Amino acid sequence: MFARILAATAAALALTAGGAFAQRTDITIGMVLEPPNLDPTGGAAAAIDEVVYANVFEGLTRFAPDGSVVPGLARDWDVSEDGTVYTFRLHEGVSFHDGTAMTADDVVFSLDRARGEESTNAQKPLFAGIDRVEAVDDVTVRVTLSAPDGAFPFKMAWGDAVMVAPESAETLATNPVGTGPFRFADWVPGDRVELVRNDGYWGEAPALERATFRFISDPNAAFAAMMAGDVDAFPNYPAPETLAQFEANPQFEVIVGSTEGETVLAMNNGFGPLSDKRVRQAIAHAVDREEIIEGAMFGYGTPIGTHFAPHHPDYVDLTDLSRHDPEQARALLAQAGQEGLTLRLMLPPPSYARRGGEIVAAQLREVGIETEIANLEWAQWLEQVFRGKDFDLTIVSHTEPMDINIYARPDYYFQYDNERLQTLMAELEMTTNKEQRSALLRQAQEIVATDYVNGFLFQLAKTGVARAGIEGLWENAPTQANDLTQVRWAE
Repeated sequence: MFARILAATAAALALTAGGAFAQRTDITIGMVLEPPNLDPTGGAAAAIDEVVYANVFEGLTRFAPDGSVVPGLARDWDVSEDGTVYTFRLHEGVSFHDGTAMTADDVVFSLDRARGEESTNAQKPLFAGIDRVEAVDDVTVRVTLSAPDGAFPFKMAWGDAVMVAPESAETLATNPVGTGPFRFADWVPGDRVELVRNDGYWGEAPALERATFRFISDPNAAFAAMMAGDVDAFPNYPAPETLAQFEANPQFEVIVGSTEGETVLAMNNGFGPLSDKRVRQAIAHAVDREEIIEGAMFGYGTPIGTHFAPHHPDYVDLTDLSRHDPEQARALLAQAGQEGLTLRLMLPPPSYARRGGEIVAAQLREVGIETEIANLEWAQWLEQVFRGKDFDLTIVSHTEPMDINIYARPDYYFQYDNERLQTLMAELEMTTNKEQRSALLRQAQEIVATDYVNGFLFQLAKTGVARAGIEGLWENAPTQANDLTQVRWAE
């Protein structure tokens, strides 16, 4: 304990001494969840991208802090008049961390691997429209699509679409080898992942020489780690109830923004009672979003009525369709013959899920639905709920950008099967006109909301805490990432 106090004191002195100390080139980032592996092309966990996106791995394009899509490994690209052929021109002199050159052949390998029959890519639909990928020369790639797709550069910005090499693809889970400004150094399971600066990086060198990601799931432990100086920044801080203490302390900065995280009370539409729309609607009316936002998130969060981010220009406010109405919920349950229903509620580790789950259980009890709560670790949630579809209800934030298309996948974990929506989303895929895409997205939101596929709770706020003097952390989260490429300590 004495050593920790000394360390914290030294850190505080360093922050206030100005030019008396050399500028720091290391940082320790706090994360709630530990990634199950470090291969973004073979896992669904957001925690993977939180470590490796833009840091270790790069794609043809990437998301900028404002959510726009900008060039990545591709310096630019052209699109054919019919919208089916994209020609990407790559940066020259790019190498993987193991020293092998990154060429157009690696792009062909990466995209063919992601869309192949044996692919374990969690977002395989991103690549479904690709007909063929060809290397024109070492720095030029031609991607031919089966139909026009104006969103293709957007899809290539996802963490699931990063470029990998055939020499290292099989071991990415434990030894990630990318082209990014940082390379993998060490992973101590249950504790931390360490990255070091890639001195052979093709682009702008980062200011940081070393970055450590520490995994701290307990909100109280996260608060203690920040106060003790064990962690320099917690971009997705799990204890919003303590943010006021940091705001009042000049040694810290509180960073509040928005995320792409639609937080939902997901329902297994393939399970007996929940296959009845009336039961799903009853659950939606039983839920009081404001109570959940206040109780679980201490006021941080924006109510949503469908699976779409409120900050997006095509968002439609449909919250009134599932307004809090316990009397209507009881009536719908009676019509469905499901009075006295008992459902399993599976909760992953994040505090929004655990705290929110207790509140939801109490709200459901008020309308006659009992719940059996099971708190699952992240790996168990992925295996049982996401992959196994062995659940009735769960609470989770879907942090992938613009992911309403998951409702057009009948095999997705909430097992919703609607041919009208599937047809509409297929039409969206082929539509490049901005106004037409906007109209289709609005229709999709209404279908999902009026079918009461899930209970739509709130858009997850990005509540972060950092030590004063750290610059370049993302305020908003257009994708799940702790992008360190522009992070530095102020001089």
